Amino acid sequence: MANYIQEIRALVGHKPIILNTAAGILVDEQQRVLLNLRTDTHNWSLPGGYLEYGETYATACVREYEEDSGLKVEIVAPIGIFDRGETAYPNGDIAQTITRLFLVRAVGGQVLRQATNETLKLAYFDFDQLPPLLNQQTADLIKAGQNFIKQA
Repeated sequence: MANYIQEIRALVGHKPIILNTAAGILVDEQQRVLLNLRTDTHNWSLPGGYLEYGETYATACVREYEEDSGLKVEIVAPIGIFDRGETAYPNGDIAQTITRLFLVRAVGGQVLRQATNETLKLAYFDFDQLPPLLNQQTADLIKAGQNFIKQA
């Protein structure tokens, strides 16, 4: 069922809803995290997005990571589930997201060199020098990823 979120939004409009998302955290050799500058909110987040009907969190993470970044990834390890946080989008949509975070490793593709309908650009950032983030949940995801990587 493609465009599941669009179909739901057509039924409920901008009413606040709960949505499931998956995100991946990828670090480079300098231990910097890859973030994407979003086209909808013009701030930064981890590559990832909403599950389509019938998808698993892991499948959605791999699909969304490639859509947002151009990189093919594989799941290295699950990190956690995050269920606190609401996002108000510029179009009026409001959602509480339940996000499953994974540590991922690049296995192909290449970082996007041009903007897409979801990503304006990509960049690696030091964990202590992050740009303006989408929301508190994004900050929580990045912090949990950083802690997970330190302990590994």
